[in-house]
Formats: sequence, structure tokens, C-alpha cells
Amino acid sequence: MMIEPTIRFDGAAGTVTGSCQLVEFGATKILVDCGLFQGSKTEKELNYRDFPFDPKTIDAVILTHAHIDHSGLLPKLARLGYDGPIFATPATTDLCSVMLPDSAHIQESEVDQLNRRNLRRGRQTVTPIYTPRDAAVAITLFRQVRLGSWETVGEGIRFRFWNAGHLLGSASVEMEIGTGPSPLRLLFSGDIGPRHKLLQFDAKAPSGWDYVICESTYGNIEREEADDAARRHILRSEVLTAAHPNGALLIPSFAVERTQELLTDLVHLMETGAVPKCPIIIDSPLATRASEIFRRHARELENGDALVRGIESKNVRFTETAEQSKAVDLIRGFHIVIAASGMCEAGRIRHRLKNWLWRDEATVLLVGYQANGTLGRLLEEGATVVRIQGDDIRVRARIRKLDIYSGHADGSELADWVRARQPISAGVFLVHGEDEALEGIRERLSTFLPQDHLIRPRLDSAFRLGSHGAVQISEAVAPPRIDPVRVGRTDWHNDIQKLVLDLQDELAKAADDKARGVVIRRLRRALQEEA
Repeated sequence: MMIEPTIRFDGAAGTVTGSCQLVEFGATKILVDCGLFQGSKTEKELNYRDFPFDPKTIDAVILTHAHIDHSGLLPKLARLGYDGPIFATPATTDLCSVMLPDSAHIQESEVDQLNRRNLRRGRQTVTPIYTPRDAAVAITLFRQVRLGSWETVGEGIRFRFWNAGHLLGSASVEMEIGTGPSPLRLLFSGDIGPRHKLLQFDAKAPSGWDYVICESTYGNIEREEADDAARRHILRSEVLTAAHPNGALLIPSFAVERTQELLTDLVHLMETGAVPKCPIIIDSPLATRASEIFRRHARELENGDALVRGIESKNVRFTETAEQSKAVDLIRGFHIVIAASGMCEAGRIRHRLKNWLWRDEATVLLVGYQANGTLGRLLEEGATVVRIQGDDIRVRARIRKLDIYSGHADGSELADWVRARQPISAGVFLVHGEDEALEGIRERLSTFLPQDHLIRPRLDSAFRLGSHGAVQISEAVAPPRIDPVRVGRTDWHNDIQKLVLDLQDELAKAADDKARGVVIRRLRRALQEEA
């Protein structure tokens, strides 16, 4: 009897972060990605819990690209005993050599701040998910594989990489499983880049598959086509509108790729006189180190020469140390700050937002996807007050959003990518998306693929991969690590924060102490009635 492989979705199922798929064939176990969960506290708590597998039993990891939601739990994997190879492209390897230590540093720093607050409040302290030492160990496990080169990862399993057009070094994974003349053929999309991406060539991969595992981040979105000229025209308008004499344009941005794209376009606009010259501060040690890696790999990039000019521009300043970052607060006159993280969940952007959100001369320009439950999503949805590092901040700054720098294909581009992979004989798994995006791409794909070929796996769900179709395996992880209906959504932590902020608003609007007392008594009565 022929052994059928299985696949389990231990991340990025019903949500856009924590990418991790476990493929098993006989005694061989392969992970495709091992990413950090972001979003609501409920999801982020998964980073601290045990993996739903024993890391010591994994034979190999195949990494699609360096973004932390795909690579960020590799140090934890190593800490818990994994010592096998981590296969990645050369550029992904270089990026992870700076991104994983940076992730560990951020976690240690934020846990240190949290523990100081916990001690003051009499609460238990917590430990980081992993340390810089764990990150250093994980980096030693990387094995470089070039695009198009076959690599065997276990008995009956081999793979090769194809350009995904998403990020420097990003790749889709072609996998063949089986030892006979007709192995099962799987394609893991990774994250697929859009057309007209400044620094990346278009995604490529062969056609003719049994299964495709396809990302769905923007499956319900249709963007207006924007080539280099159109994109720069839109950015020019935002810069000119934001240019208050005493203001700042803050751009929360992923430190890798997005920052380099923005830097290239901003310098181009200043060089051509389309916008006035002003300081551009890249306030991120990670972005600083990543930019040097991009410079080294410039020949692999589209418009790599323009990127190098941007990095070397006299208007651009990179901050490395904490002292250099603090000095940004002393700048007078209009300036632009690009800082991580892109969803405002960590890093120096939170300090910049804390300093500027309450000022009406500031503009915050969101240039990437904002997952549910993140500070970036709250700002995008119009929050009037937000909490940053324990402080409530009134939002008076202009909040703007641009989707023209997205690293992800939109709905029609994803559908075109899948269409070009046909024939697909057994099924398409739709991952790395929230409900609306998953439903949007399912509707698009159903115009040329059978409905029963389109599968939306839930977190920790597993499937047996037959040659004619997938069969779900019940109780793959029992009990589930998290209720599937809570995945990809805000949670009670977000609700309680909003309740506290709303209460403070009501008390502030009350005419006097008597009116404030009425508000408090009404709340107490409601709590007593609920009890």
C-alpha cells in the first residue's frame, strides 16, 4: 500500500501570521516556515506555548523568506532541540542573520519593560520567547540553496526554490514527494509579490500540480495599477500635504524591503525637485543593517542602482544607537522618519508615535498590512485614543494609508498567479489570510477551479494528501491550541482597552464631579447586574 503524505497547518491558517506547515511522509517530517504570531494578545500568546510537535523530531526546515512572521520562531525551535538544516536562499540567509538577533533583542527589551511594570503591580514576571544566544544558534543551522537547484531533504522528498517576487531572497517552494515515477507535486507559494514592485522581478513557478498552498493576504482587495511614475506621484502628494513647517511624517514600515523601497522613491522625488529636500531618518538598527545587505545584493534586484543612490544620499541618516535615535526628537523643521515595525507593534516607531500622535502637525503614513489587534490596525480604523507602553495617547495626528507599497499581490494578481499554475489536479489550500480575504480569493478561484478543490484549513488542522483529493484528519491537535473562531480577530484584551479608553472619554466630557459620579455608579450597577 502506498504511503500518503500529510500536511498540518500550525500557523497562518485563518490569520496572516505565524506561518508554519508540517509535512510528513513516512518517518520524515519537514517544516515549511516557522514564523512568529502577531496580532491580538490571544494569538501572540501562542509564541510562548509549546509547539504542537516535538522540535527534535523534525528532519529539516524549508524557509520561504526572512520576514519574522515566517522565520521568527526558528530560534525557539533551536532552543528546544532542533539541530537539523534550515534551507533558504543566500539572500534570505543573509537577512535572517540580522533579523533573528534583532527579534531576540526586541523581545528581551519589551519583556524587561513589562516585567518592571509587573513588579510594580505585584504581578508575575515573564521570560522572553528566546534570547540572542538562541538566535545565534539558529543562524548556524542555515544551509544556502540557490533558485532552481534541487535539494533532497528526506527519503522520497526533494524541493527547489522559485522567485516569489515578494522580498529580497523570497521564494516559492516546489516539493516532490514519493519515490515512484509519478511523485506527488506540491507548490508552497510563500508570499507572492505584486506586479510593478520596485525592487523585485515578477514571481515565477512551473505549472501542473497536485496541490498548491496559496497565500491570501489581500485576496479580497483590488488595487489600482501603479507603475513607478504613478506610485511616486501618489507618494509626492502625501509628502507635500504632510510638510508642516514644525511637523514630521512618520512612516511605520517593515525594516526589510519596504523601508528600502520608500527610501529609493523619496530620494528620487527630492533629486528631481518633486518635493522639497528634508532629512530622511531611517530610525532602525535592523533597517540600517538590512540596507547594507540590500546594497550587497543590488545586482539581484530590479532598480538596484537607484536603491544604492538612495542609501548614499546626503539627505538620508541612519540611526544605529539608542542615543542617535533619541537625538531625532531634537530635529527642528519638517522631517521624515521611517521606523519599524510596520504594524506598530514593536521597535522604535512606538517611541516616535508616543512623541507625535498627540500633535496635529504630525502625519502617520501606514504603508503595509495591519493585522487585527495591532496598534497599526487601531490607528487605521480611526482610534481617537491609544495606549502605548502603558500610557494613553490622544490621536490628533493625521492618519493616512497607502497600499501601493504592499509586498503582496492583490486578489486579481493572486488569481492570475494560481491560474498560471494550472492544471491543479487535487486541491488548493488557502492560507495566510483573514476571513474576508480568504473568502475573496476563494470566490475568484472558483471561476476556474472546482469548489471542492478550494480548502480553507483552520489552525492546527491536518489533511491526508491523496492523488485525487485531500481528506481532513480529525483531532490533529487535541484540544486545539486556540479556538478557531478566535483566530485572526481582536480579543478581550482589545475590548478591555477600548472600554477603559471610552470610560475615560465619558469622564472627561462630564460637566462636574457629580456627573462623573453618575457615570461611575452606572458602570458599577451594570457590573453588579452582570454578576
